[in-house]
Amino acid sequence: MTVSASESVIRFILDGAVVSVSHIDPSLTLLQYLRETLYRSGTKEGCAEGDCGACTVVLGELVDGRVSLRSVNACIQFVAMLHGKVLFTVESLKPKHDSELHPVQQAMVDCHGSQCGFCTSGFVMSLFALFKSSVNPDRSQINDALSGNLCRCTGYKPIIDAAQEMFAIETNQPRNWLTQAALNEPQPIDDFEKALIDQLEAIRPVKMLQLEHSEKQYFAPLDLQSLTKLIRDKPDATLIAGNTDVGLWVNKQLRDLPEVISLSLVEDLKKIDITDSDITIGAAVSLSDAFAALVKYYPELKELFRRFASQPVRNAGTLVGNVANGSPIGDSMPILIALQSELILRKADSQRIVALDQFYLGYQQKDCQPGEFIEAIRIPLNTKHYRLASYKVSKRYDQDISAVCAAFVIGLDEDGTIFHCRVAYGGMAATPARARNTEKVLLGSKWNEKNLALAMATLAEDFSPLSDVRASSDYRLKVAQNLLTRFYLETQPGQSGAVSQVNRLNDLPGLRHE
Repeated sequence: MTVSASESVIRFILDGAVVSVSHIDPSLTLLQYLRETLYRSGTKEGCAEGDCGACTVVLGELVDGRVSLRSVNACIQFVAMLHGKVLFTVESLKPKHDSELHPVQQAMVDCHGSQCGFCTSGFVMSLFALFKSSVNPDRSQINDALSGNLCRCTGYKPIIDAAQEMFAIETNQPRNWLTQAALNEPQPIDDFEKALIDQLEAIRPVKMLQLEHSEKQYFAPLDLQSLTKLIRDKPDATLIAGNTDVGLWVNKQLRDLPEVISLSLVEDLKKIDITDSDITIGAAVSLSDAFAALVKYYPELKELFRRFASQPVRNAGTLVGNVANGSPIGDSMPILIALQSELILRKADSQRIVALDQFYLGYQQKDCQPGEFIEAIRIPLNTKHYRLASYKVSKRYDQDISAVCAAFVIGLDEDGTIFHCRVAYGGMAATPARARNTEKVLLGSKWNEKNLALAMATLAEDFSPLSDVRASSDYRLKVAQNLLTRFYLETQPGQSGAVSQVNRLNDLPGLRHE
């Protein structure tokens, strides 16, 4: 196969210096590399699947001329994914010329935020990312920033205290700069960020990264044309973007990945295009950025997206990757199906449009041809006259897999007749799926208790859910029915804002949904 010009050396910035890495296993994780090659043992392995946060590090890259910093899990990031970026580990926070602690570390000391210490470095790095992306975060923002860090010593209160205290500590070290587009008042570029910008510009990838080691290959093309050629010539290659799922294949299932093609450096796939009628999200757009864009148009989904995985997972993973994975308990698919989203599939120079509710053919079976991949997802924005909601039911509030995830979109005439109806669930079948019989019962009917009862009974015809460790079949069906009832109650006159009224965590500081 003939490929475009390529390079075989991974380059990234660490503590102000360019690090060059070559001749490594393409599936070597960043956590392994840090501990076993660089001997940076501050980054810990707890779960090796992106759940506990002990391995949290911070990655930075250039976005619109500024350095964007985000926390990620080192255990499910391949070293190759550092190419062209800047890396911060807990050791990076140590000053070079004096003994002054970083404000994050000093606050942890002052507030007694460390107990056994195993999880501490991960908390520190999540707080470092928050320190660089916020000016005065509230309790809710702090909780979100720490949602991916678990403390077995139950030290959450002093850690949260430290998160609030760190902004008040006087320091000569660089403080905040723009790291997220959502920051309303970008801070000016200081000398530290200016130096990072220059360094990142100097190592900006200009050729496709191509690694070969022990009969394994890794490709990271820069443009859509090179990507489509690679996928055409290597249709059996594993595609990755954020690696939050494939990383588990390596760590937990010990799979060998002979060929890997990364989408993460393809600029055309990192775009979000918005028109009056829809929003199109590219395959390499992170979950964090995708959710931020969607919530602007669908604020009803704020709680669902807040509870979708942890912040480090959302920072690395992609919305299209979640859809492509096709897990029956994937939380994004029910609402995307209910909103009548479409997938843009590409094969070589041709595109094909497939409705998301037609994409899943069976468990882990999809309408995707060899050499074809999901280029983007298109979500309609012409639903302002509809009522919509999505609910997640799980054992924990934060960072937990759903037992049932439900999504509802209805349109009502002035007399209360349903002229549009889409009902979708996750966790109820082998794939995320619509409740088509239930939709038929409701469509054209009055939105009242009588027809609600008929719809709830019809759900038993649409789904025969399995029993597993998360929930029994009977429980899932009952929850699915009850969520439909909840949606009915919340769409009655005078019930706007009902989500915050019934949220069991509503009264906790910083968790109030507005």
